[in-house]
Amino acid sequence: MPIADVLIYTRTAGYRHDSIPAGAKALVALAEAAGREAEVTDDPGAFTAERLGRCAAVVFLSTTGTVLDPPARSAFEAYVLGGGGFLAIHAAANAEPDWPFYGELLGTRFDGHPEIQPGVVRVDVPDHPATAALPGGWAWTDEWYNFTSNPRATGVRVLARADESSYRGGTLGADHPLVWCRGAGEGRVFFTALGHAAEAYEDETFLGHLAGALRWVSSGTGSPGPRPVTHH
Repeated sequence: MPIADVLIYTRTAGYRHDSIPAGAKALVALAEAAGREAEVTDDPGAFTAERLGRCAAVVFLSTTGTVLDPPARSAFEAYVLGGGGFLAIHAAANAEPDWPFYGELLGTRFDGHPEIQPGVVRVDVPDHPATAALPGGWAWTDEWYNFTSNPRATGVRVLARADESSYRGGTLGADHPLVWCRGAGEGRVFFTALGHAAEAYEDETFLGHLAGALRWVSSGTGSPGPRPVTHH
């Protein structure tokens, strides 16, 4: 594989989304369109210094529960803080519940969701690669994730929010982040709460969102934003 490939991780130890195969297929295509090879795996044994050293980005695609063993955690932490790119999608907010470092990377954790329903995504930063293709008020149907706290308090750069007036069951109020990014050590971290349904991974607007996110975490150039996460 080339020096800058993409590792797409799909392991689940809790709820498993039916959309994972569609998401993995779409992410492979997006990586290849960007000139990178991609590997899909659910094996924590892939998380070694040697393997991650070839990665431009690691993607957690709706991973849930404890999905990394201690050696894999150590390798992943060193990878991100050493300059790697990390893209966390949807239920990745519900992964590694007992690993503090992972919670610090994301800035918050999953706290349930209402029923799947239409709503509106409000874009706050329209010039980021992951939001450039989105309308300012984007009508979308998804599981509108709630979180245990507002990640903005940890210094993430919020790119888009849920408009809680457009759907039922939001718990964070007028400021309900859905999409955000941050620096961590020398690396880049991006999270999008969107992507529940398999059909999402055939939607051109959503695919543009993911393509921009993947490009951003993989680029390693320019300022990624705040860098509060450090080695433990």
